[in-house]
Amino acid sequence: IKNCFITKFITAEKYNSDSQVLFYLNDAVTQLLDHKEEYTQFGLVRYFAEYFSSVKNSNHVLFRELNYIRATQHNRASFIRVFWRCFRQIGKSGDLLSVPEYRSLLQLLCPDFPLEAVQSASRDANQKTVVLADDISDGLMSFSDFIYAFQLQFCYQEFLDSVQVIYQDLLAGKSPNTVIVPTSSSVEQLVSVATEESDREEQQQDAVDSSTLAECVDALCERFKHRTCLREVLEQTDKVSYYGFLQSLANHESINQTIGALPSKEELLIDPEMDQELDKLIAQISVSPGSNSSGSAIGGLKEVQRRASPRRNIHHRRKMEVESDGSTEETDSSEN
Repeated sequence: IKNCFITKFITAEKYNSDSQVLFYLNDAVTQLLDHKEEYTQFGLVRYFAEYFSSVKNSNHVLFRELNYIRATQHNRASFIRVFWRCFRQIGKSGDLLSVPEYRSLLQLLCPDFPLEAVQSASRDANQKTVVLADDISDGLMSFSDFIYAFQLQFCYQEFLDSVQVIYQDLLAGKSPNTVIVPTSSSVEQLVSVATEESDREEQQQDAVDSSTLAECVDALCERFKHRTCLREVLEQTDKVSYYGFLQSLANHESINQTIGALPSKEELLIDPEMDQELDKLIAQISVSPGSNSSGSAIGGLKEVQRRASPRRNIHHRRKMEVESDGSTEETDSSEN
């Protein structure tokens, strides 16, 4: 009842803008029409219920195309959370991975995930980087270093592109009064021009006045709603470099809480729910080396995967079924 009184004062336009419900409804209908025979056999009510349940639980981005994942902030945060839950064990084991290796992991969840998006969070040994790991000279990063930097870049790419354009103008000696705050339509072109400058790498080793940068990006804060966090970061020092600024943002707990996808660094490698699921699967497999227990474990995992993403494409489902059939045949032959 209390929620009813609260939502009564929210206009339809405001609700649609905040929840992006029309975007998800359109996608649900599109997927239903594309795979009508597969989904209608379960009933339309159940299909829509499972679709929006997966959106709520952040499982809807599994195996979807990059354009869909980037379409809303909820999708981006959901993808970060799925990546963390799937590959958290890498962090627990202490392994250090390279940019191509992290990209390979991302492509397991999103097949068309581009290399450039990963490089935005972690540069190779000859470039400046957001991640300042101990082994950066070898191009290797820990899971925790990478995921927080990747989270910042992936969720706030447009905002950071705009900040980069402003930073370049200040570094070139422009007066704060002449710095133009880029719009969403112009920022991509301006960033491309800045990237092509021959002395860009050398320039970014310098720094600009923190208070001046804060003044210039103030208009961006209205659009991206990060004024408090930016002020806190920029007030810590008199001078700031672009990548130093990004590193501070990536490690800022308020940014992490605003996104809501990852726990704090202290709890990053802790996930009791996932640990319990893994323990159950391991227990099922270890009960007996025979095909029955192994088959049930594989079947259980397959069922969990299906529930996690009720809307994956047909190609992926057929691929999983083929792989499952192959493993069953091998098990039967071993019994004989």
